Amino acid sequence: MPNRQEIRSEETRRAILAAAGTLFAERGFDAVTMREIAKQAGCSHTTIYLYFKDKEALLHHLSMEPLQSLHQQMEAFLRDQTLAPADSLQAVTRTFVRFCLANRNMYTIFFMAKASRVDEETPALEVQQIRNRLFGLLRQAVRACLPPDTPDDRVLAYTRIYFFTLYGIIGTYTHSAEPLDHLLKRLEPTFDLAWDVLLAGFHHTATKGSGA
Repeated sequence: MPNRQEIRSEETRRAILAAAGTLFAERGFDAVTMREIAKQAGCSHTTIYLYFKDKEALLHHLSMEPLQSLHQQMEAFLRDQTLAPADSLQAVTRTFVRFCLANRNMYTIFFMAKASRVDEETPALEVQQIRNRLFGLLRQAVRACLPPDTPDDRVLAYTRIYFFTLYGIIGTYTHSAEPLDHLLKRLEPTFDLAWDVLLAGFHHTATKGSGA
């Protein structure tokens, strides 16, 4: 059974994480200092370093578990052999959009703070690595829907376009107060149509580029 000091230590750690999440969401990762996080958490600016060595460590603890869970969900759809490629892409996309809209206040922290290029093979931070793996899953789902001879650079371009569309949709509703289920019920048909239109365009240009 944890003693009083251990309980207090865990409470301080949680307060620091909650303060960091709030300040990052309100003001952005780069604008917030460790001293400000400590003040918000009700601890000294020296105490905070006993728990987290820097802001990147806080970003890691805030982001990794949710992003790993999202990765597992998306990967499960890609492994499901009963799904046709287009259905798999739709399932992956819906999972991604639902996750982002369910975490609207933390979306920019999960995906934008200390962002690296999606084609960077060995980004420095683990959170950057899992973001790139998530993009890789999306790329895998898009590739499965295209002609087999579609060049890799074209697949990457299509996936970027697809992601930009996702980002635009999610960004539109980042500050919406509408409950998640209401929002998805109202807009999911439009989202699905957007994916269908994009995929049809990718097929058209891919086929045209192959000379078929």
